[in-house]
Amino acid sequence: MSADLYLKNAQVVTEEAAFHGGVVIEGEKISQVVGGLPEVTAKKIIDLGGKTLLPGMVDDHVHFNEPGREHWEGYRTGSMAAAAGGVTTIMEMPLNATPPTITRQLLDKKRQAVRDQAIVDYANWGGMVNNNLEELPGLHEGGVVGFKAFMSNSGVDFERVDDDVLYEGLKIIGELGNVIGVHAENEYVTRFMGQKMRSVGRTDRAAWHESRPPAAELEAIQRAIYWAGEADGNLHVVHVTIPEGILAIDDAKRQGVKVTSETCPHYLFFDEEDFVRIGPAAKCAPPLRSRAFVEEMWELVLAGVVDTIASDHSPSTWEDKAKGMDDVWKAWGGISGVQTLLPAMISEGYHKRGMPLTGIVRLMVANPARIFGLYPQKGALLPGSDADVTVVDLDAEWTLAADDLFYKNKHSAYIGYDFRGKVMQTYLRGKLIYDQGTILAEPGYGKALYRQNGRAGQLGVRN
Repeated sequence: MSADLYLKNAQVVTEEAAFHGGVVIEGEKISQVVGGLPEVTAKKIIDLGGKTLLPGMVDDHVHFNEPGREHWEGYRTGSMAAAAGGVTTIMEMPLNATPPTITRQLLDKKRQAVRDQAIVDYANWGGMVNNNLEELPGLHEGGVVGFKAFMSNSGVDFERVDDDVLYEGLKIIGELGNVIGVHAENEYVTRFMGQKMRSVGRTDRAAWHESRPPAAELEAIQRAIYWAGEADGNLHVVHVTIPEGILAIDDAKRQGVKVTSETCPHYLFFDEEDFVRIGPAAKCAPPLRSRAFVEEMWELVLAGVVDTIASDHSPSTWEDKAKGMDDVWKAWGGISGVQTLLPAMISEGYHKRGMPLTGIVRLMVANPARIFGLYPQKGALLPGSDADVTVVDLDAEWTLAADDLFYKNKHSAYIGYDFRGKVMQTYLRGKLIYDQGTILAEPGYGKALYRQNGRAGQLGVRN
């Protein structure tokens, strides 16, 4: 029987191995992963000339702001940028849209609004705020892959949770078989420090990271872990910036707590001195940390202690960023990064620090798909999995320019940086959707995804 597509003569990388071979595709699914150069009958055969073939990236943390703030991004431009970065599956956060996705009705409204916009496949997070515990089962039944909660003020119309709600939510969501992803910073410390800085006239960029010290993040991580253990819930700590935070999560796993960790490329790429130099385009929360912390975080990534790496793509208009050029408190916080997720990790991880490509696949493809209930439909090069493939030239050297970006607002902290490793092609469910700078899929090709299993936190207990 003839297959539809045979991608051959590649360095194929899974989470377990890298080898010379290819992938055979029938319809929207992988039918075979082959080693060497076997003869395969297919309607179309593409020789990749030794380039690297990875499964499509699974970015479990993006903000596309639709509905309500499409002028910041939207699913159309956001998913185009994802495709250009080798990302075939995104999971969109519930906040920064208007209104946020905190009820089943609002989830359905979002899906209706975006159904004809995306060119990559997408899943949705639900939101857990201080007054919506009764809405959590309905959101779960609607297929959300996780529930986002803030332990500190989010700065938008998304109310943070106190410990009582966090504890009860962990119990409810754990019983449902889903997971809570927390933004872990201590509200009282960060609020007090920010007010203190402003009261003495501090508007400089360094005031931002000084007002959100590592201790405020560590305390919140430890507190969330405590409540997850007491509630026997499933916890995922997003955008961890500090080595002590990762180690606290790893220690909790050894104690039987079901908890996993995420960090982001910008916490492995930039440091606080870069923020002072770059300015508002690099403002985020938690803030960028010291170079010593960056290198210690890399040690933990390379040691396999971190569970996932996601972009936390958080765009805005340049006007909202530029307000903070002379007063850091006025700038919107968030770094646009979905398009540079994979190139940044190949450059800083694989080339600079010897990170195995199998490790990139584990942290950026397989683990997020498992944690958020999409595996093995997503996150694997296996027979029966969706034929999501990224083709990379590992040695291509290039410098990011604003015109390269598919974002609606073409700014990013990464502009002007040199990369080694470039996404050449992206396939989604067997269809070529991105080819060397050109988007080939029409809006609406991307499909909505729904959580498929209740095995949340299966990575969260360390033997």
